[in-house]
Amino acid sequence: METNWTEIILEVPAQQAELVASIANMVVPYGIYMEDYSHLEEEALEIAHIDLIDEELLNKDRSKAWIHVYISPEENPNEAVSFLQERCTAEQIPCEVTCASCAQEDWINNWKKYFKPVPVGEKLLIRPIWEESFEAQGRIVLNLEPGIAFGTGTHETTRLCLELLEKYVVPGSDFLDVGCGSGILSVAALLLGARSAVGVDIDPLAVKTARENAANNQVEKQFTGICGSLAEKVTGKFQVVAANIVADVVIELTRDVPSFLQPEGVYIISGIIDQREANVLEAVEKDFVVLERREEKGWVAMALALKK
Repeated sequence: METNWTEIILEVPAQQAELVASIANMVVPYGIYMEDYSHLEEEALEIAHIDLIDEELLNKDRSKAWIHVYISPEENPNEAVSFLQERCTAEQIPCEVTCASCAQEDWINNWKKYFKPVPVGEKLLIRPIWEESFEAQGRIVLNLEPGIAFGTGTHETTRLCLELLEKYVVPGSDFLDVGCGSGILSVAALLLGARSAVGVDIDPLAVKTARENAANNQVEKQFTGICGSLAEKVTGKFQVVAANIVADVVIELTRDVPSFLQPEGVYIISGIIDQREANVLEAVEKDFVVLERREEKGWVAMALALKK
């Protein structure tokens, strides 16, 4: 008999949903999805290009958001709840927590229904592999199976990264993705014309998923997935290096990245919440100059170049 997982639901003010989602990601690196209807009409037009919305959705409370976190049977959900409550209290975020039992196949399918084909930047369309009906609209289609451990690629941090890749990846580039997760950035770089892409992650599931996504997009021959740390496992120099992680890891990586970047190369960083931007800039200013900065909903991404 299969043991059920625990679903933790955090009800929070909509304007603080992204911060709570980031806190939730500290509890588990998988199985999180967010319900936020505060920008329903704008996102329906932008993503689905429709203005007719189901009445049930229109009746949702726009002032609140719900973060769903799933705890495996081996873990203690009480510890997760205590941590989440303590962090939300420390951030002065009103948070109502409820728990329920949930079969694994139920939550795996729950989040999939919220992930539809979505255009990103000027060139790409991210398409979940289970969605058969879609229009490419002249865009490059990136077929994605996120796996249960990774996001869909539509979060602001990833979108900002993909937009910067469109600008800085040129045909023939060699690309390095640090903390590759589902491999979405590596696959995107290859579809945009990169000659090769290396994805490195300390999580073996990430590397497995990234390789599968490379195969889903017929770029597996140009992709190399490496499990381990950047400094210990990767060799060579690259025209473009990307790190879409969190501020603390970006700061830690910065001391190693210059040795992997070609002299005229570009270092793209994302996953930085705006309150931590100053810390990141302080860490990178020794070796890098900022070429470009982009921000969306409190998340910051930057393209950097080595100082001359």
